[in-house]
This record gives sequence, structure tokens and C-alpha cells, in this order.
Amino acid sequence: MLTSKQRAYLRSLANGIDTILIVGKGSITEQVIKQADDALTARELIKGKTLETCELSPRETAEKIASAVNCDVVQVIGTKFVLYRKNQKDPKIVLPKAAKKI
Repeated sequence: MLTSKQRAYLRSLANGIDTILIVGKGSITEQVIKQADDALTARELIKGKTLETCELSPRETAEKIASAVNCDVVQVIGTKFVLYRKNQKDPKIVLPKAAKKI
């Protein structure tokens, strides 16, 4: 679970990356899930897009992919969404520390 500070940090990083995952008429297939899983393993942070021909809304698409590949939805704006999953073996992104609860 990401904190709001961590989400804000990931959103700022996502501004500069290209969209690499596109979900269209075929909706979420095994190929899309495999592509998302491989990309998250390699990059940790990916940007996706839902085309108008997709049966699902961008929010639904992001949440279904996130549950299939065990990652977090960082944000959904318009037709684009950002997903994050920490690579346990070789982390590339260092998140800000979560605030300590009193």
C-alpha cells in the first residue's frame, strides 16, 4: 500500500515516461497481462492507455491489471493510467519513507 507522499513521488516520475501498455478492443488478454508483468519487472513503473474501443473504463482496466500482476495503481487520468510494483531482486526506484504512526 502506497502513502500519498509515495504516490505523488511516483506520479512525478511517471510524467517523463512513455506509454508502453495499450488496452483496446480485445480488452485484457493473457498477452496484455504478460506484457504488464514483464514491463513491471524490468522498469517498476509503467504507463498504460485504454483505447475508446475497450469495453472497460480506464479505472477498471488499471485495477484488473493491477490485481492480476500484484501491483499498485498510482493514478488514472483520462484514458491513461500508471502502475507500480517494486522489484524485490533489483529495485530501481527508491520511495520516500512512510511517516511513522504515533
